[in-house]
Amino acid sequence: MKSICVFCGSSAGTHPIHAETARSMGQEIARRGIRLVYGGGHVGLMGIVADAALNSGGSVTGVITRSLMECEVGHSSVTELHVVDTMHDRKALMARESDGFVAMPGGLGTLEELFEVWTWGQLGIHQKPCAILNVDGFYDGLLAFLRHSVNEGFLRRQHFDMVLAGSEPAKLLDNMAAYRPPALTKWLDLEDV
Repeated sequence: MKSICVFCGSSAGTHPIHAETARSMGQEIARRGIRLVYGGGHVGLMGIVADAALNSGGSVTGVITRSLMECEVGHSSVTELHVVDTMHDRKALMARESDGFVAMPGGLGTLEELFEVWTWGQLGIHQKPCAILNVDGFYDGLLAFLRHSVNEGFLRRQHFDMVLAGSEPAKLLDNMAAYRPPALTKWLDLEDV
């Protein structure tokens, strides 16, 4: 992997562990010579992961919308900053620029970004690893809900298993590097309709 997209909050959260882990993730990405691709902000976990990568000698590509730039949340010190018109443009460019995706703690935008790239993987639009950095159990409830969706027959087990989850940046990045996409299978059978 030459580049990894990190989805995360524009807030740092209420517990210091989130900022500490974002810092570790940025440092580890830079240490491995991987380019960080992210939402282009200087605030919250986004700013922390970008600053950590930059301060460790890494390359950082930010992608931000014009409206967010006008709100003065754009990071002016990243290696490369793309300013786009819409959130759809932002997500599409981030996906094109990345060889894999990691969701760290965040809010609705982070969840939406994670589910979109995960769905694209399910549909065979890409074969890039998708991962969840489950800091201090932040995503335990979501993972439990998704397991429930499997048990209820709304999510296939092989699609649930497409997303890697872990709590340590280095180990999660190792697992992403070792990821081999599953063989594409027919995901919609006529009996499902």
